[in-house]
Amino acid sequence: MPAFRQVGEKQLPNPVLCMAWSPKRDLIALANTAGELLLHRLANFQRVWSLPPNENTGKEITALAWRPDGKILAFSLGDTKVVVLCDAEKAEILHLFPLENPVSCMHWMEVLEESSVLNSFYTSEDESNLFLPKLPTLPKSEEKSDEILNLLGEVRLNILVLGGGSGFVELYAYGMYKIATLPGVPGTCSSLCLSSDLKSLSIITEIRSAGNDPEICYIQLDTGLLSDCLPEVTRMARKFTHISTLLQYLRLSLTCMCEAWEDILMQMDLRLTKFVQVSGHCLGPELQALLMNQLTVKGLKKLGQSIETSYSSIQKLVISHLQSGSEALLYHLSEVKGMSLWKQKFQPLGLDSAAIEDAITAVGSFTLKANELLQVIDKSMKNFKAFFRWLYVAMLRMSEEHVPPELNKMTQKDIAFVADFLSEHFSENEELFDRKGKYFNVERVGQYLKDEDEDLVSPPNTKGNQWLKFLQESTHLKESPLLFPSYSQKSLHFVKRMMEGVIELCLQKPAEVIGKSVKQAVCLPLYTVPESDNNCYRTMFFVACLCFSSDCVYSCQDARFYDDETLTVVLRASEEDNRGRVLAQLPLGSALSCEEEFNWDPSLRLDQQSGAIPVKGLVLENQWRDLENMKAQFVAVNGIRKVACVLSSNLRHVRVYEMDVEDEEDEERPESQNASSDQDGLEETPAIQGEAEGGETEGGGQRSKEQLESGEALELS
Repeated sequence: MPAFRQVGEKQLPNPVLCMAWSPKRDLIALANTAGELLLHRLANFQRVWSLPPNENTGKEITALAWRPDGKILAFSLGDTKVVVLCDAEKAEILHLFPLENPVSCMHWMEVLEESSVLNSFYTSEDESNLFLPKLPTLPKSEEKSDEILNLLGEVRLNILVLGGGSGFVELYAYGMYKIATLPGVPGTCSSLCLSSDLKSLSIITEIRSAGNDPEICYIQLDTGLLSDCLPEVTRMARKFTHISTLLQYLRLSLTCMCEAWEDILMQMDLRLTKFVQVSGHCLGPELQALLMNQLTVKGLKKLGQSIETSYSSIQKLVISHLQSGSEALLYHLSEVKGMSLWKQKFQPLGLDSAAIEDAITAVGSFTLKANELLQVIDKSMKNFKAFFRWLYVAMLRMSEEHVPPELNKMTQKDIAFVADFLSEHFSENEELFDRKGKYFNVERVGQYLKDEDEDLVSPPNTKGNQWLKFLQESTHLKESPLLFPSYSQKSLHFVKRMMEGVIELCLQKPAEVIGKSVKQAVCLPLYTVPESDNNCYRTMFFVACLCFSSDCVYSCQDARFYDDETLTVVLRASEEDNRGRVLAQLPLGSALSCEEEFNWDPSLRLDQQSGAIPVKGLVLENQWRDLENMKAQFVAVNGIRKVACVLSSNLRHVRVYEMDVEDEEDEERPESQNASSDQDGLEETPAIQGEAEGGETEGGGQRSKEQLESGEALELS
C-alpha cells in the first residue's frame, strides 16, 4: 500500500474538543473550548465556515456526528442539554431538541439492509406529493423553510444514537424522531455503535461504585425488535419525522405572522387607543388637536396603508402556510392511524390508535382556530378600511381641505362597517380594564398571536350563528368525536401549544415500547482506572504496547478503525527512548485470523487476563510515519475518503494526511505551516472532534473523558 502524505497543518488558538470527518466529502468538523463549531477542507486545512456559540444553543460542545449523506451535522451541548442539527452547506441551525441529560457521545448510522418490502416503500414514499400541495417557502425573514423540509433527507432509515451519564441512551430516527429510550444501561457512555442491521448496540461505559476505582466495561444490547420489524419501523419513523418537520414549519409560520403584527399593528394599537380614550370622553377641542397635530392627514393615510398591508401579510400566511401545514399534518397522522389499526404489523412497536386519534383532533382544532383568525382578519380589514376612510374625510373637512368626490360618497354598508368598528372597539369594558389596565381594545387580530394562557380579550361574537345553535341543541352531535372542538376563548398560540403537546404524547409511546424490548446480551469488564490516573482512555483494550522496531517499544495513544480491516493508531515511544510519535496503519486481517484462541473468563476483567491474550506479530512495511515536531495524542480518520487528522496533546496543533497516495521522494511538502510559524492563521482556528480517548494532556490542559470519547464507537469482539 502507498504511504501517507501531509496536506495541511495548523496551530489553533483554542483547544479542540471534538473532530469528525464528513462521510461524503473531504471536510472535517471541529469544536473547540470557546464553543465554536468550524468546518475545514482537507486541502491546506482551509476553513469553510464557523458557527459561534449563542444563547439559544449553548457553548459547551460535547460530541459531533455527521448524517450518513453528509448534508447535516449534529452536535450536542452540555451546558444547555440540547442537540442541534446544522446545515453543512450554510452553517444554519435547522432544528434542535432538548434532552434530560447531557450527551457525552453520539453515532449516526445508516441501515444497509435490503428487502423487497423496503425497496417498495423507498419508491412509493413520495405518494403524499400526489395528494398534498408543496408547502410554500416562508418570507425571506425566515429563509429556513426549504432547509427545514430538507431535514428529512433520504428515505433509507438512518438513526442518531445518543449516550450520556446515568445510563442515558436514546435513538432518533432521521436525527429527529425519538424511536427508542433504552433503560438500564449502567454508568456513563463513552462510545457507542449501532450495527447496520439494527441487531445490536455496542457501548463502552464507565461504571463508578463507592470505594472502588471506575471500571470500563463493554456492553452489547440486543435490539432485535428494530431488526425484525425493520420495514414497519422505517414506515412509522418516516411518518413521525414528517410530522416533526411539519410542526417546525408551523412554528416558523407563526413566528412570521407575529413579526408582521408586531411591526405595524402594535404601533397602530398605541395610536388609536389614545384616540379612543379621547373620543370616548367627547372632548371636542382635545380630539381635534390629537387628530390634526399627532395623527395628521398624511400620517393617517400612511397608517391605514400599513395596517392593510400587515393584515394582508398575516392573511396570506394563514391561508398558504398554516392551512397547508395543518392539512399535511392531518394526512400523515391519518396514515399513522391506519398503521396502528394494522395490529399484526405495528402493535409490537407500540402505536396507540387512541393517542393518534387525539392528535388528529388537536390538529383539527388548530385548523378551526386558523379559520377563525381568517374571519376576524377579513372583518377587521373591512371595518378598518371604512373607519379610516370616514376619519380621513372628517380630518380633511376639519382642515378645510378639498374632499375628493369618490371619498365623499359612503354607502349604507360602509356606514354599517364604521358603526360596527365604533361599537366593538370604542365601548368601555370594565372586565377588560381589570385584566389589561385599559378600557379599550382596538386591535382584534393581535390577541390571537400572543403566546398567553389567558382567554381572548375580545372573543368572536357567536350570537346568531345557526350552526353553533344547531350543535348545542343536538344531543348526538354535541359530544360527537367526528367534530373538532373549537376553543373559541383561546388564542391561536395556545391551541398550537396544546396541539404540540398532544402530538408529543402520541410520539412517545413507541419509544417507550421499543426501549423496553431491548435486552442486555453481553457485559464484559475491560479494566479499571485509578482515580489519580486521568489518562484512562488510551485504547489499551486494543494493544497494551507494540514492538514497533527491534530496539523500541511504543505505547498506543489513540486508535480508530480506518476500515473493516485496518486500524489507524498514534504511537508513543517509551520514556527512555528519544524517538517521537508515530502514525501507523495496522492490518487486522492476520491478527484476527490467529489460530490460538483466547478464552475470556467473564468473572475477570480483561486487564487481569492480559497474559493469556495471544500475541501476533504485524509487519507494517511502509504503513507508518514519524510525526516530527508534534506531540500527537489523538486521531480522526475516514477510510472512505482516505484521510486522517492528527491532534497534539495540547489540543491546538493539527495535521491532516491523505493516507493512500504514492510516496514520491521529493514531493513538495504541503504548504503546511509549522506549528511555530502559523501564528498568522490563528484566526482560522477550528475545533476538533473529541472522539479520541485520552486523558491528561502534555500541554498542561486536561481533556475530559466525555470530550475524548470516540465518534466512531468501538466494536469489540
